[in-house]
Amino acid sequence: MKKLIIASLFLLGITGLHAQQQTIVGTDIDNFWIAYDKIVSTTDTVLQYQYLNDLYISKGSPGLVDMMSVRNYTAEDYLDAINNYPLFWPSMRENTKQYKNTYAEIEQNIFKLKAIYPSLMPSTIYFTIGAFSSNGTILNNHVLIGSELAFGDTTTVISEFPEYRQQYFKVFEPKKNLALLCTHEYVHTQQKIPLDNLLSYCIYEGIAEFVSCLATGKPSTSPAIAFGKTNTSLVANKFAADMFNGNIYDWMWGENSNELKIRDLGYFIGYEISERYYNAATDKQQAIKDLIELDYTNEDVVEHIVDQTQLLPKTLENLWADFELSRPKVIALQPFENNATNVQPGMTDIVFTFSQPVDVCCQGLDYGPLGAAAFTPIPIEHRNFSPDGKTWTIRLNLEPGKQYQYVLSTNFRDAQGNRLKPYLLDFTTAPK
Repeated sequence: MKKLIIASLFLLGITGLHAQQQTIVGTDIDNFWIAYDKIVSTTDTVLQYQYLNDLYISKGSPGLVDMMSVRNYTAEDYLDAINNYPLFWPSMRENTKQYKNTYAEIEQNIFKLKAIYPSLMPSTIYFTIGAFSSNGTILNNHVLIGSELAFGDTTTVISEFPEYRQQYFKVFEPKKNLALLCTHEYVHTQQKIPLDNLLSYCIYEGIAEFVSCLATGKPSTSPAIAFGKTNTSLVANKFAADMFNGNIYDWMWGENSNELKIRDLGYFIGYEISERYYNAATDKQQAIKDLIELDYTNEDVVEHIVDQTQLLPKTLENLWADFELSRPKVIALQPFENNATNVQPGMTDIVFTFSQPVDVCCQGLDYGPLGAAAFTPIPIEHRNFSPDGKTWTIRLNLEPGKQYQYVLSTNFRDAQGNRLKPYLLDFTTAPK
């Protein structure tokens, strides 16, 4: 009897899941092909713009509006994409027009996601057609699929594309893994916004990839995760060295220029942290909740999750301390002290001395807390490094009775790429 009760409860749970019908909107695909046929029937660019706007953009779903906003798509982008790849588009037509055939697998994946994360909030999935900037992204509770990329398969003609774009179709098998992509993006609609730093982005993407794979039972298709699994220490050590001052695009969403060469290895870092955290947890459902609902502004919680996985060679606190010791700093200022309140007006050379030589190729000035009101632009010819990179001089024509603020930004760096500790120059000139 007990087994029958359990079985009945299980069936009720599944029925409840399926009762929540997943909304998927594909009308933008239908509208695109109507517009496409008219656009390629003429070489008159005025007519092409009119067809694109009247038959596609102006009829767009909320998802298309969002996709165009998130990726900054313009009508010109669309017409360039259509006119520059005449072999590609016909090869994609049938795949995209069969979009409804993907609904069942996608819905099943979302039901599975809700089973491991009962707090799942509903999101709408939109199949849009874009101009090659995204196969999938989100805005608020909308999942936005770039079908011109996401529906590619072995029948897609990619010979017109540059090599980097061909690799996407060859490596990721997009159409085959479309349902997993939708699940990944669905997880993003449940997450809090990450901070603008490399670690946050890695964790954010890695959580979405891990949870979507866990829910669906399908392995990640990312070569970065496969590489990371077989080279874990190598990748983790390089990430630790790059984490606070590295180029984000070496790790996320770009071509990797460091010695590892594999793109998107940040996904592996976040995936591995998520997987280790989940595997170590006694309460698996709570672990999923912790990951999806992670507040990236809560440093203590982020440190706890990262440190307990022991993926990185040291704790985040110790890695930050090492970074602070290694980075260059401004150690002296001439001809007055910082925060001076009686600086003489007139043409003045202000000299900054660094704790170690910096790379003379890179510099940067940002606003201080007072913004533009305390910032006078300095022409590049009035900014000069010493030949050895130990000092940097700016020339200003100082007005009387005015407060000035400049932030020497992290764009300054030493030969090893360690970024300057930001330095606020703040002073006030004497009145007349």
